[in-house]
Amino acid sequence: MTIPPRHEPESPRDLVGIGIGPCNLSLAALAHPLAELDAVFYEQRPAFDWHPGLLIEGATIQVPFLADLVTLADPTSPWSFLNYLRTRERLFPFYFAERFQIQRAEYDAYCRWVSENLPGLRFRHQVDAVRWNPERDVFEVDHTQLDAEGEAEALGRTYTRNVVLGVGTAPYVPDPLKPLVEAPGVPVFHAADYLDHRAAVLAAEHVTVVGSGQSGAEVFLDLLRNRPAGHEKLHWIGRSEAFAPMEYSKLGLEHFTPDYTRYFHALAEPVRDRLVAAQWQLHKGIDAGTLAEIHDELYRRTLDGGWPDAVLTPGVSVRTAGRIATTKVELHLEHVQQGSRSRLTTDAVVLATGYGERPLGRILAGLDPYLRRDSSERLRIDDEFRLVLDPSVTGSVYVQNAEVHTHGVGAPDLGLAAWRSASILNSLTEKEPYPQPLRTAFTTFGLQEQRSRVPQTRQAKQLTPLVEEG
Repeated sequence: MTIPPRHEPESPRDLVGIGIGPCNLSLAALAHPLAELDAVFYEQRPAFDWHPGLLIEGATIQVPFLADLVTLADPTSPWSFLNYLRTRERLFPFYFAERFQIQRAEYDAYCRWVSENLPGLRFRHQVDAVRWNPERDVFEVDHTQLDAEGEAEALGRTYTRNVVLGVGTAPYVPDPLKPLVEAPGVPVFHAADYLDHRAAVLAAEHVTVVGSGQSGAEVFLDLLRNRPAGHEKLHWIGRSEAFAPMEYSKLGLEHFTPDYTRYFHALAEPVRDRLVAAQWQLHKGIDAGTLAEIHDELYRRTLDGGWPDAVLTPGVSVRTAGRIATTKVELHLEHVQQGSRSRLTTDAVVLATGYGERPLGRILAGLDPYLRRDSSERLRIDDEFRLVLDPSVTGSVYVQNAEVHTHGVGAPDLGLAAWRSASILNSLTEKEPYPQPLRTAFTTFGLQEQRSRVPQTRQAKQLTPLVEEG
């Protein structure tokens, strides 16, 4: 079948966004009032959705509602969460609810509202390749328009001076469990698909949750609440040495500020790599409230004198896994601290094993000769969120939520999304449509402060630098 081409403007756009998750949706919302900016965003999914398999009833996002798509860059934006509530005539109920953290389902509904009303978003468009055209000094973005069944309907090519990648993350499945996840009919799946399988999991005789982060805790709590007392038959295991709370102290949260992001980016590559691994509790721990709810539910089930049939064991890794007969799964476990091994037979496994950055190799293959990489062959990213390219490339490729190795643990945090989007727009327009704060943390990270780039007219407002001793 011949797929007809879709005609795009021959004159280059200013910006093409690839992916429409919260990060690029934030960028699109903040770009909307910039009339001089010609931007379009492509997404292969038919509509916006945000971790639909984990929109468990009552589960909240782990940042305040002010960390919406725009507020921390522009509190007056019409695309704020508060304005969403106003359009739904829900401002007063929200005011009386006194909720600082909103439910995940409500955050998803808010983002869908933005995506359904914001111009310049094209869903059902799969981006196939990005290339640099040196004759025209523009990027070529090839894409395929998909029909309602996800089949190719038309081909297109857009020319643009700049690109921003916001393709998000993908569920991570440990290698020992990949064969079971990929096998049809085996009750082993990632938590990203939990709600799709929830009824079957609740009906299973014995269930194992693998993963000691927030998603694992939420899935375990949901299962615990919905299984009969004394017959829970639940296992919860994870590699972390404890079911540890997330770092929520006020000064600890300053690791999610622009100040810390700039400090981290200026560090040497080996130091950054060590820090990312060591700071897991800043972003991979469990909300203290969720831990309290789990303990409350377990405690409630001891009121009649018995103990719930639930086993919670941290410090455990899955070495291998396989099927027994046709309905059961056998996990081969190892306890790191004890150096002991055992086997666990279960009827269903939920893998709350987190997410990894989605590979960019396919999309960026056409740019490979121009890309600059670090000693670990990762993409180099400058302090303005741009890929470091060969100097012959005059356009810029920005990234969103793909820069943990260069910008630190705050990269996927929703609280920094609006600031990063504003930073990208300031860089792209070479103006300052969104003035950035000169200081965002009480903590001074390092003996030499890392400052944001600001126009000359604002240089006089810089803080006095620290004096280096010696």
